[in-house]
Amino acid sequence: MGVTPIVYVVDDDAAIRVSLQRLLSSADINSEAYASADEFLGIDFTERPSCLLLDVNLSTSNGFDLQHELLRRGHGFPIIFMTGFGTIPMSVRAIKAGAHEFLTKPFEPDHLLDLVRQALLQDQSNCVERAMTGSVRQRFNSLTPREREVMALLITGKMNKQIALELGTSEVTAKVHKRHVMTKMNARTVIELLKMRERLGGGCQHDREHNCP
Repeated sequence: MGVTPIVYVVDDDAAIRVSLQRLLSSADINSEAYASADEFLGIDFTERPSCLLLDVNLSTSNGFDLQHELLRRGHGFPIIFMTGFGTIPMSVRAIKAGAHEFLTKPFEPDHLLDLVRQALLQDQSNCVERAMTGSVRQRFNSLTPREREVMALLITGKMNKQIALELGTSEVTAKVHKRHVMTKMNARTVIELLKMRERLGGGCQHDREHNCP
């Protein structure tokens, strides 16, 4: 991708923030540092490969709450948790919640850099997937309610005559709607249309009743 990856650092210890940014800079890795969860959540997140170095025990909150809030807002970039006094239950909780790694301070600089590079590579792939899904969703959103009904019927394998019967319209009209759906979705075949619907999280046989997603 043509954007610069970023590593976010959230730690209430100023000395650690400076140290981590210097380490990342020495490896030519771009970073931004924040002293609190609220400060971090107040920024505008750009779609680019990202990861977060997060202290578990922040003075005004904890890292798990921040992780939960990021996921709620749809930000799923990898998180590397850091703590000065980690426990096994704490590390298990972090990993189960989707953390990329859980580190106890102090840690080896080279090890941290390796983990950061892995996380950024992982999120680079995720960014590509998110971009593809966003493009499909944009096309889906351009469909009219009737076209969404037709699309839902198409991906169940129904023919034009069956679609017309179910929608109470003529076969000619069904064909026109189908052509519009295929054109707007940029799909050459119904199989491609089905894959796009699956990318959007579809799976119910009667999506047309809800015009989902």
